[in-house]
Amino acid sequence: MAESGPARIGHLWIIGSGRTGLSLGLLLRRTGAVHRLTVTGRRPGTPAHPLFPADAEYRPSLDAAPNAVDGVLIAVPDGAIEEVAGRLASLSIPRDVPVVHTSGSRSTEVLGALAERGHPTGGAHPLAAIADPVAGAERLRGVAWGVEGDGAARALAESIVHACGGRALAIAPGGKPVYHAAAVFASNYAVALLAVAERLMDAAGVPAGEARGALAGLATGAVENVAAHGPVPALTGPVVRGDVETVALHLERLSAAERPLYCSLGREALRLARQAGLDPAAAARLSDLLGEAQ
Repeated sequence: MAESGPARIGHLWIIGSGRTGLSLGLLLRRTGAVHRLTVTGRRPGTPAHPLFPADAEYRPSLDAAPNAVDGVLIAVPDGAIEEVAGRLASLSIPRDVPVVHTSGSRSTEVLGALAERGHPTGGAHPLAAIADPVAGAERLRGVAWGVEGDGAARALAESIVHACGGRALAIAPGGKPVYHAAAVFASNYAVALLAVAERLMDAAGVPAGEARGALAGLATGAVENVAAHGPVPALTGPVVRGDVETVALHLERLSAAERPLYCSLGREALRLARQAGLDPAAAARLSDLLGEAQ
């Protein structure tokens, strides 16, 4: 049974049958936010996914547009958006139909072919790590979205965000690449750092299978502290304590490949530690140590 939610979007056409497109379509159907859903992908057969065949129609090509579309959502890899926009511009879609893409790094300029034809264009990028096209539906529930566009495109983007129980973050003109870099730091690079932590645990004699849950729990606690209090109060560890000896011991034992990463992040931690009131003498010693060890 569909959950109660906002007014229905009508007929939404999702172009892209990858993790984002399928996850979002599934959540929109679960919330009852979409009256009709069409998904277009490149694979010839209908994907094995809960959306099909009951909750959505699948089309294997962009040769023609579905009838009576109220909005289009492009959820394809960034490098393919401009090509898809060009193909859409050649189809018989009413010019008042808004088109929104889900890219985190590309601005609405990538939809230029559609804008020239008169379509309202925008962007709606979920700040969520979607690793699976089914479980991803719940990953999207309640997350923040980077939103761009005006008029009908902005309305479509915000309707999607609202239907997912999320919050819209307005991105300043030209700010999309920096916005996306922030997302990469918070998500992709957090994964990379946990991979480094696993490797170091293994070097210390703790197998990855045993260390993974412990490290993930540690990282989760740090993230929750940031969410509750902000980065400066949430920072713990030797840098904010001014523990020069411990930092020196770490640098002594790390490999030549690991040391520069530790120092770079250490300098960022030192910036926060100074804001937290770290003793200037300890800060100076840490600064020298982290700089010299690059």
